Amino acid sequence: MDIDTQNLIAMFGIIGLVIIGGALLAGPTERTGLPALAIFLLLGLLLGPYGLGVLDIALDDPLLRVVATLSLTLVLFTDAMTLDLAEMRQNKALAMLLLGPGTLLAALGLGAFAWGLLGLPLIAALILGAAVASTDPVVLRGMLQGSGMPERSHLALRLESGMNDVLLLPIVVIALTFGAAGGNPGALTIIQLLVSLFLLGPIAGMLVGLSAVRLLIWVRDRFTVRREYESLYVIGVALAAFAAAEAVGGSGFLAAFAAGLVVTSLDVELCDCFLEYGRITAEMALLFTYVLLGVAPIWSGLSAITPAVLLFTLVVLFVRLPIFALALKPLGIPMSERIALGWYGPRGLGSLLLALLAIFADLPNAELVVALASLSVLASVATQGGWPLWRRAWRRGSKAAASPPPKPALPDRINIEQLRFHMQRGDPLVLLDVRSAQSYANSPTMAAGALRLTNAERAIADLRAHGVPTNAWVVAYCT
Repeated sequence: MDIDTQNLIAMFGIIGLVIIGGALLAGPTERTGLPALAIFLLLGLLLGPYGLGVLDIALDDPLLRVVATLSLTLVLFTDAMTLDLAEMRQNKALAMLLLGPGTLLAALGLGAFAWGLLGLPLIAALILGAAVASTDPVVLRGMLQGSGMPERSHLALRLESGMNDVLLLPIVVIALTFGAAGGNPGALTIIQLLVSLFLLGPIAGMLVGLSAVRLLIWVRDRFTVRREYESLYVIGVALAAFAAAEAVGGSGFLAAFAAGLVVTSLDVELCDCFLEYGRITAEMALLFTYVLLGVAPIWSGLSAITPAVLLFTLVVLFVRLPIFALALKPLGIPMSERIALGWYGPRGLGSLLLALLAIFADLPNAELVVALASLSVLASVATQGGWPLWRRAWRRGSKAAASPPPKPALPDRINIEQLRFHMQRGDPLVLLDVRSAQSYANSPTMAAGALRLTNAERAIADLRAHGVPTNAWVVAYCT
């Protein structure tokens, strides 16, 4: 990859802007509900050929490939790290319905629409369907602020956003293999592919994850590991898992997910920064990727607009609603809640990264696949990503029409009336159960939607791990 001095300076400048901007905008975007990715897409547009002309990135640019690969690796690793395996076991029926009829049916249905409505070849249509079925956990976090959704819905969305990419990735990889072989790869190639995807990659990832954590604990127990280095360690584990799997012919992406899953499943005490730094680094890589895509590639979707493409984009936005309404019916979830779960599935970088794999594999019609995925992402960012803004404006209008209740004073303690006031107003709010272990053992019933907090020293880390925004009201209760 040849990079001249001017491009190198531009890259350093963009990286600096992403880090500074990501840090400074974290609070304002959480408070206003404006999706940060929209800001960084516009930053890319400003820097690109349609703006100042500082940077020009093509779909097949090696830099985009490196950054996209890094981003997808970190996304899969941190997705696995944030999964609560005990929570998954307790809610396995919900997880299976979300990922089976939910995610898979959405991917296959969208692929069928792309094939029948847009006339895409079957392989390209399957890749597009899988790509636009992916949901973005970062955008989702913004959508959920002040949503008032019950804890059960939050749990469902956490499970889905943490696992749907690893379910959709094999569809894309298998389709790419068939595309490279002209639709008939042969039995031996298929067997090699399945071994690579489901054996070599996950096994390499599990071995790296297990070895890395055991080695960290061994060194820390005998000597010490400084906190700042332990926070960096997580990035090394993700990259080592990817490299190990690729070296033995496996899938580096699935290896990264497997490594994260092993780390979170081991019953060892890790520094809070271990997960925090990995998540923040992944988000910074995502924002940098958004800038590169915003330079020009993502706007290619606008040139592909036709009535059929617009109809397909609408289907992408709303296809989850009937699927979730039917798939989750056996669990007895109310219809309104099932419809809401279907709506809370924004598309984002995961969709673009999966679509870009077609470009990296030189698949015919790959540029059209990326253009259509880009248009779906832009539409989702404008509607679902901007949902907190639309919701807030609607609530503001409703309150203006009615006489607003008097704002209560807020002493050190908050009563039920004041708590209800903030919940009805849509303020971001979280309840903390801070009862002693003995009180909790005597009465394990918790307030609806509350988080159980047992270690005051880890309060901030626990709140961040649960995605609680920094501007949220935190109300602790005990008996």
